[in-house]
Amino acid sequence: MDILKRAKEVFKLESLAVSELTKKLDDNFVNSVEAICACKGRVVVTGMGKAGIIGQKISATLASLGTPSVWLHSAEAIHGDLGRVTKDDIVIALSNSGETEETKSLLPLLKKIGAKIIAVTGNKKSSLAKYADWVLDVAVKKEACTLGLAPTSSTTAMLAMGDALAVCLVEKKGFKEKDFAMFHPGGALGRRLLLKVEDIMRKGKDNPIVNEEEKVNVVLCAITEARAGAASVVDKYGRLTGIFTDGDLRRHLDSRGNLLNKPVKDVMTKYPVTITQEKLAVEASRILEEKKIDELPVVDKDRKPVGMLDVQDLLRAGLV
Repeated sequence: MDILKRAKEVFKLESLAVSELTKKLDDNFVNSVEAICACKGRVVVTGMGKAGIIGQKISATLASLGTPSVWLHSAEAIHGDLGRVTKDDIVIALSNSGETEETKSLLPLLKKIGAKIIAVTGNKKSSLAKYADWVLDVAVKKEACTLGLAPTSSTTAMLAMGDALAVCLVEKKGFKEKDFAMFHPGGALGRRLLLKVEDIMRKGKDNPIVNEEEKVNVVLCAITEARAGAASVVDKYGRLTGIFTDGDLRRHLDSRGNLLNKPVKDVMTKYPVTITQEKLAVEASRILEEKKIDELPVVDKDRKPVGMLDVQDLLRAGLV
């Protein structure tokens, strides 16, 4: 056997199965999308065997993209789990033959409950298709399996049909990135869209704030004690007038006079770029990158410092 040749044949058969779906799309697909959009309950996905595993993925994709969905094992359903289904739900039932016993036994019960049924099947004349309100045809010409027994091309077609439903629902519902982030707070996108400056900024004892009349040596002690990289400098009213960083110290090391005894206002960076605490942390990341700086003072509406954001804070948050 030429292994690479056989693998290529598998890809060809499965890609053909997916491409053929475009010819099978009709009003059943449109009506399924419309029905799910109008659904007051959840989308319950059920199936057995390999089709059931594909169903779990479809349910997970729907849920992650804003369509409430649960997975229901067809065999467990007839032993009590059918109580998960209500009349307000829509059930997506997957079976290539449309005659899978466990799934087929659910159909009259689902009808009695009052739930609508979307059949995803390769047999439009099957029991499943007859019970369904809408039928999505995923028939394939040939399984990729050499024996023609293991679900391969057929399950790939089911998966693609499920993805098509989910994607169309995203656009139909107007689902946005910020909505996606709500369901994925632990992911990179969630952090970018939900994390605010106040969530990661340094504050309290970790955020040294000094008066502009303080001597440089006092300011350095405050920075060292806080284990920070900079100090916010304020006037007598507590408003930010500058920032003193390691960079400022190095730039003035060769200046005449006793640097350590100078007022910090003489050597600080005056009126630095700032950000407010309600801003997204990703905005702070953009400012640090564009301005090529490592520290960003956080101020309130009166320009009084309430925190400090260091590039290291963004690194720990996974934003850099």
